[in-house]
Amino acid sequence: MQKLLTIAIPTFNRATLLDKQLSWLSQAIQGYESDCEILISDNCSTDNTQEVIKKWQEILSNISFKFNKNNENIGLMRNLAYCINNTNSKYLWVIGDDDEIQKTALYYVVKNLQSHPDLTLLSLNYSRVDIPTAKVIKERHFSIENEEIRADGRAFIEGNLSEDIFGLGFMTAQVYQTEAVKLAIQKWPLSVNNLEGQIYWSAFCALKGSVKFTKDIYLAYACGTNALANPKLWFRVYYSDLPKVYAKLMEVGYSKKFCRELILTHFTGSNNWRAILGGIKRWPILGIKTIVPYLGLVGMLVGASLFLSKQVETKL
Repeated sequence: MQKLLTIAIPTFNRATLLDKQLSWLSQAIQGYESDCEILISDNCSTDNTQEVIKKWQEILSNISFKFNKNNENIGLMRNLAYCINNTNSKYLWVIGDDDEIQKTALYYVVKNLQSHPDLTLLSLNYSRVDIPTAKVIKERHFSIENEEIRADGRAFIEGNLSEDIFGLGFMTAQVYQTEAVKLAIQKWPLSVNNLEGQIYWSAFCALKGSVKFTKDIYLAYACGTNALANPKLWFRVYYSDLPKVYAKLMEVGYSKKFCRELILTHFTGSNNWRAILGGIKRWPILGIKTIVPYLGLVGMLVGASLFLSKQVETKL
């Protein structure tokens, strides 16, 4: 019998954090053992991650508990994709081993999935916390006034998330319909190499059915603990990965106007030229290889916008 929900945790060399997250899960999953299963994908850890997994597999012996250990570190996105492609439940919730999740979150998720079988994306609202200082950077990522099922996911995202679309890339906040997110990867296989690929996966799922974004906070995003603290990697992600996602959204069904605005807003952001020139100066080869396609994409969209404006003027 197909499970309702797989709760997957991709992890690498963070045994202590994984142990803490599985402790939370062991409490939260009580009462939903028959609805849920657990999947852990270890990205070839060299610490005692395997001991932690075996410990909790014994403790949670009444729950379907699967685990995988990659033969080598295949990277975050490919490890995340492993969880997606090896899930058979109707829905999939991939959670970070370091993200704080409220006790009521799993109850909320399961009840919504049971009540609304047409959902293809359930997005949980969250706060942003700077881990080094323990300060809350942002109380609420999504400004949702009326929490309700949105039958047209594309219309909701285009109308409400032009400034908050980054929130679709926070892994732990997204609950995917498994069939839809698998199809997203099939449509763009290279998304598993893109560190902002989760924005695309979430937005793609929204095209396939109903969506719900929560008003209440169920998570805390742990800022300052991921790889993007590395300036070189941030440069690649911001000027290569993210624009590719925006362009891909246009290909799969989002309006050209919406996607153009995302890319042009990205280009006209504060200190953009300073960051571009600084990146080229620090990493010449990477900088040129990254910025030339980026400027080509921006130029193409600017040209398209000017062409459309002239057409409108001609008609008037």
